[in-house]
Amino acid sequence: MSIAWLDLPLTTSCYAWRLERADGVTLGFVSHDRDLIIDSLRYRAAPGMVPSTIALSDSLEMDSVDIEGVMTSAAISEADLMSGRWNGAMLSISFVNWESPTEDPLHLISGEFGEITRSGDAFRVEMLGGTSFLDEAIAPLTSPTCRARLGDRACKVSLAKHQAEMKVTQIADSSLEFSELGGQAADYIFGELRWLSGQNCGLSFAIIGGEGDTIQLAEQPAQPVSIGDRALLTAGCDKNFSTCRDRFQNSINFRGEPHLPGNDLLTRYPGA
Repeated sequence: MSIAWLDLPLTTSCYAWRLERADGVTLGFVSHDRDLIIDSLRYRAAPGMVPSTIALSDSLEMDSVDIEGVMTSAAISEADLMSGRWNGAMLSISFVNWESPTEDPLHLISGEFGEITRSGDAFRVEMLGGTSFLDEAIAPLTSPTCRARLGDRACKVSLAKHQAEMKVTQIADSSLEFSELGGQAADYIFGELRWLSGQNCGLSFAIIGGEGDTIQLAEQPAQPVSIGDRALLTAGCDKNFSTCRDRFQNSINFRGEPHLPGNDLLTRYPGA
């Protein structure tokens, strides 16, 4: 592909980042000294953000790139990084002509945010390219428990029947009480809680324990939780065949082999 502006006598190029968080927030940054408008999105000037060396190839080798920068933009705050709002965000990096930003941009790489690390006031993000997911197993391994996630394409259970929106009525140490649970907190073990209001709005947390009207999260929210904060609770599944059959009536879609003999069968001998 020929990019005419790259052959100009004077360099007018800069990097452009487009970031899309899982909650839908979209931001743009350019390694230039002034803001640019690209595809109706304002890309803020952020000359302190620089990518590592980007290697493009047509092979199936894993491609990744590190992004380094200083948290000078209010859009990328330390609190958001620590609370996990940027986990799994999608990032696209292009090379653009700052004199004419919409003129034949050179796309470099797209991918998903990987590990995010901090050092003082700076941050470092590893971005996983599309070929990085080729490292996953081609075929699933056999297992006595279900390999699907409750409500996904393989499971096919409708989550709408197993979700409830309610408010926090009591906070005790690492536990949250929801009086509207009606003593059914155990049904939400291995499920998920997504905050709909409060300082943690939009963030999701795994539920690891529940009894009566009280649940316990796998990790504590980075921001404080207040009584009255609304949350969407999604039921969980322990991935056992009996649970799939008796509780969800979904044994036909069970993605496991509960009756397949295990490796211990090979160690048996006559008289054992």
